Amino acid sequence: MPCCQCQAIESEFDPKTAAAELKRYRERGPARTTQMFIEALRAAKIEGTTLLDIGGGIGAIQHALLDLGISHAIAVEGSAAYLAASQDEARRRGHVDRVRYLHGDFVERADEISPADVVTLDRVICCYPDMPSLVARSSARARKLYGLVYPRDTWWNRAGLAFLNLLRRLRRDPFRVFAHRAADVEAAVRANGLAPLSHKQTLVWRVDVYVRREAMGTA
Repeated sequence: MPCCQCQAIESEFDPKTAAAELKRYRERGPARTTQMFIEALRAAKIEGTTLLDIGGGIGAIQHALLDLGISHAIAVEGSAAYLAASQDEARRRGHVDRVRYLHGDFVERADEISPADVVTLDRVICCYPDMPSLVARSSARARKLYGLVYPRDTWWNRAGLAFLNLLRRLRRDPFRVFAHRAADVEAAVRANGLAPLSHKQTLVWRVDVYVRREAMGTA
């Protein structure tokens, strides 16, 4: 990831933002699409599996799946503030000994990260300029299930994201959001031997879970 985007992520997802999101999560639970994501993974029988959660923010996916029976998780997060918030919630819920935390760009750190049964990216690829590298390297580490939440490939999303980027440019804010084509995302996932398992969507977001072909009999 370009250094400017790395720095922008730290600035965008700062301690104030992380604290507000953690407070909202504790009061209301996961966001709607995150809950949809969790339910889709739960239906695929995740008990006893391992998790690699990339860009997991305050850790909503990790906390839910640990409660549902995964054995342990690796959390890779580009925002130090979000990583700290996730650790705070893990301590509160008694999960901290079951999660390994890594700070940084997953693509740059991928070679030091072991495969996991389940790999998740919840609203991550829309913050990443090099989608092919991120999806290729992350899906390659999914032994069983691979899940993504990202903006639907629609004209209104493309227009909305372009408008947000324009506002940021005018404010000299370096953070950018990206509208990746769904066909390109799916092609990158399929290239690593995964096939669609479930798909849900809202007006803005799509929630996709893939399964490794040789694991279809157990998913």
